[in-house]
Parts: sequence; structure tokens; C-alpha cells
Amino acid sequence: MDESNFGVGETHVRLGLPMHASPVSDFRYAPPPLHQQHQQHQQQPPPPRGFFSEKGLMCREAQSNIIPHLLEYVDNSCTPFHATAEARKFLLTAGFQEISECEEWALQPGGRYFFTRNMCSIYAFAIGHKYKPGSGFHVIAAHTDSPCPKLKPVSYSAKGGFVHVRVQPYGAGVWQTWFDRDLSVAGRVLLRRKDGDLVNELVRVGRPILRIPTVANPVDRGLAADGSKVDAEVNLAPVLAMQIESELAMSCDSESSMPVEHNDHGSHIYPQPATAHHPLLIQVLADALKCDVSEVADFDLSVYDTQPACVGGARDDFVFAGRLDNLTSTFCALWALLHTCADPSSLVDESCVRMIALFDSGEVGGPDSAQAAGPQIMLQAMTRIARWLARGSDSEGVVERAMRRSLIVSADMVEGMYPIQVSSPGQEESFHHPKLRDGLVLRQDASNANDIVTSFLFREVAKRSSIPVQNFPVSRETGCCSTVSSILAAGYGLRLIDCGVPLLSMHSVREMCSTDDIETTFRHFREFFQHFTAIDEQLRVDV
Repeated sequence: MDESNFGVGETHVRLGLPMHASPVSDFRYAPPPLHQQHQQHQQQPPPPRGFFSEKGLMCREAQSNIIPHLLEYVDNSCTPFHATAEARKFLLTAGFQEISECEEWALQPGGRYFFTRNMCSIYAFAIGHKYKPGSGFHVIAAHTDSPCPKLKPVSYSAKGGFVHVRVQPYGAGVWQTWFDRDLSVAGRVLLRRKDGDLVNELVRVGRPILRIPTVANPVDRGLAADGSKVDAEVNLAPVLAMQIESELAMSCDSESSMPVEHNDHGSHIYPQPATAHHPLLIQVLADALKCDVSEVADFDLSVYDTQPACVGGARDDFVFAGRLDNLTSTFCALWALLHTCADPSSLVDESCVRMIALFDSGEVGGPDSAQAAGPQIMLQAMTRIARWLARGSDSEGVVERAMRRSLIVSADMVEGMYPIQVSSPGQEESFHHPKLRDGLVLRQDASNANDIVTSFLFREVAKRSSIPVQNFPVSRETGCCSTVSSILAAGYGLRLIDCGVPLLSMHSVREMCSTDDIETTFRHFREFFQHFTAIDEQLRVDV
């Protein structure tokens, strides 16, 4: 995305948010121009703050206001790094103050703040003016990552006259859907400037440079007939270029000429660090970043599909896009916080802290890295906020009281019921399958994070604005608990809601969900931030 499109005033107009004088500091971000398909979206009039009807599902005209923003957000958020950068820009232009985990915080009631972790996770919160020590947190948590092939540390490979890029599977993707797609790369690049400075840059190569060709029937009938047999480590071999053409091109560039080594399999590789990848790939990255090839020190790149997100169906009923799991929940949580906290006066009667936690590595399970520990980072932030706001007062049990009064909404995606799906032994009844266009799904079973009280309170939020909600009993065989719920339910004793937006083609390179469900999810999250404090006070469980 062209950063010139994100001036403070322009972004406020696009969001329909009040103006603030806060400057936008950059993430040192080097993406390409927006897809031409979204130019018409940018030219549409901004959505007014009150454009959502409070009765029933939205009319098609009202839906068109939020959907283009989701399409643009998904296209620009091709990696967790880019999703975080997009959220950061929106928060800055809405008047949120950026703080650092490494510095001392200076918080106050009515303040709006956010911080990032490793450029791929972001945590934002707004403190109510009536906050008192021990008051709770109302949090919506979602992950920013999606299944995709990621480049290996040594990616260069040459076979059959082609230059390939070695990749490894990230998450549980439906890998056969990545074949015959126009692919490219995006991620984070570490640059060593000629003056010795080390800097991080985000990169997205906007044109298709990779493709994974399908194996024809005469070559491998077994693999061609049964795509489920795809071995991601073996069969995912994106083609970058013809070997002869690439070697001729690079031999003409003295700066890119490097001594060739061979691995045990006979494939060519280049020495570490950045030279572990084909010089042509390094050149493509350098061109996108407008830097010298010699400055590229290392990178973390993912493969993504270059086809833009779009609205589809005869009546524009659906969104077709990659990474809907889980950028849909991420976008709705961010949008709800912006629309309920962008105006400082909206916090005058609030006594709790409104918060979103958008973190990386939700698709790969437990906290195996510092940034992957999203729920733990969220809890650390909640503890730090509660302690800071209790300074100068009787802080006995302030953190414990705050945690007891808090509610965490774990927002993910849920596999919806397919048109041809029928019940079978060992599976849920057909009428219990999540349906598209019926609203958020509350995922429940005997051992799930949701209980009767939290589920009732969350449904009550929706009931006040006639927002549809559906329940989904999870079978023991399938399982359906999100990363946030599984981690927090393990020993923190927090009140939790495990919910998701129904979609089809989950973990495919292109997924689909209902435009109505996007609208209702946004409205549900917005009502949660605005009204949960009052609803929660009406139902006391313990003295």
C-alpha cells in the first residue's frame, strides 16, 4: 500500500472517525500500490458513524460501507507483519498513543494506547474515565496469521531446468489448493545499510513471481487423482524462473555473481546468510525495497496468492479471499475498538478497560517463541495496566480483582455447514452445524471455555440490538477450541467466550464467508465494548 494514502486527515475521513493532530510515524514499510480493483472502494463516500441499523440484518447498501474496508485490509495484510502495520496506522490516525514495552508507562483514565511485539503482534486498549483500581478488562483476542508456505532458511533449488524456491508448510493448510495459483512473496527483511545501520523493512512483491504447477495425470496419477496426498515438504516446489535464463541474467550483474556450492542432493545453493537464496530472488526484494542487493542481510518471507479479495455471489452474498481465517476477526475487533473509542467522549461513562489483542502464531499452537505467546503477552499487559492505575491507592489484590472482573472474547473462525453436507455417525446433527448468515457462533461442549453465564451475557449483548447468534456443540472427535481459550483456560481462571465467524473452504488458499456475518460480527463486537459493563453488573454470580 502506498503510504501516501494514509495521511492523518484522509484516514480519518475513510474511517468516519474524529480528527486528531497526532502525526503518523512510519513502520518503514515498502509495499506496492493498491490493487486497481480497490480504487473504486477508496472513492466511495466515508461511512458515517451511525450508518449501522440497530434492527435485524443490514441492508445491502449499508453493508457496502464496511466490506470494501475489509477487502482492502485483507489485501494489504498478506503477512502478520503487514496486518500489524495496517492496524498500527489506523490506531495512530484515530488518536491512540504508541507506547513501548521497554519503557515506563504513564497511563491515565480516558487514555488510549497501544504497543507492538516483534512487528507481528499488536495490543491496543482504552481506559474508561470512571476506571477504579480493580476494575475489569473487556478484551477481544484474535490471531493475525494464516496457513501458508514459508521460505526455508536455504531456499535455492534447481531441478529439471527450473529454479525453485524451497518452502515449508506453516499451519494446517489445504495445500493442494495452492497449485496453479499466481503467487508471490511478502514479509520482513533485515537490511544492513552501507553506513552500518541495521533496519527492518516490510516488503510485498506485488506481481506474481512464483507458481506451483499441478502434476498431470500421465506423470503421477495417484497425486493428480487425490490431492489430499500432497506432501507439503516435497510437492510444494514453487517455480521462480528458468534455470538457464536466470543464470544468464545474473551473470550479467557483477554484484550478483556468487560462488556456487552444492548440497548432498546435487542442487545448487549459495553461502549464508542472504546468499542462501537465489540471487534473482534477492534482486526482486531489493527492487521492491529500492535498496542495493548487498544491503539485504536476511529475511522472513511467506508465499501469498496475488489474487485480490472480492465480493461474490449473484447478490453479493459472499467475500472470496485468502486469509479470512483469521483476518476477518482481526478486522472486526480493530474496527469495533476504533468506532467505540476514537472519540474520547465515548469513554466518559466507561469504568473498565476496552482492549484488543491481535497476535501472531495462532495457527501453530503453543507459545514456542516470544511473539507467539500472545495470550501471555496480553495477560502481562493487563497486569501492568492494573498495577499502574492502582498507584497511590490501596492496591491489595488489585490484579486479582481486575482479572476476576474481566472477560476475554476469543474470536476465530468456524467451519460452516456445506451445501451438500449431511449428518453421519459420530458427527453433530445437521441442524447443529454453523450456518453462514446466521451470525457469530458460540462454540460449546462439556469442557469448553464458555459456560452458561458468559454465554448468556454475550448473547444478551447481541439481543439488545437484534444481532443473530448461533450455538455450536463441538464433538469430542473434532475439537474446536481456539489457541487463546486453550491457553487461558489451562490455569488463569478468566471468564472466556470462545466464538467464531462461520466460513467455507477453511485453510484453503481462497476462503469464503458471508457479507452479513462480517457486518453482524462487527456490530456484536461494537456492542460488547459499548454495553457489556452495564449488562455484566446486572448479573452477579458470586458475592
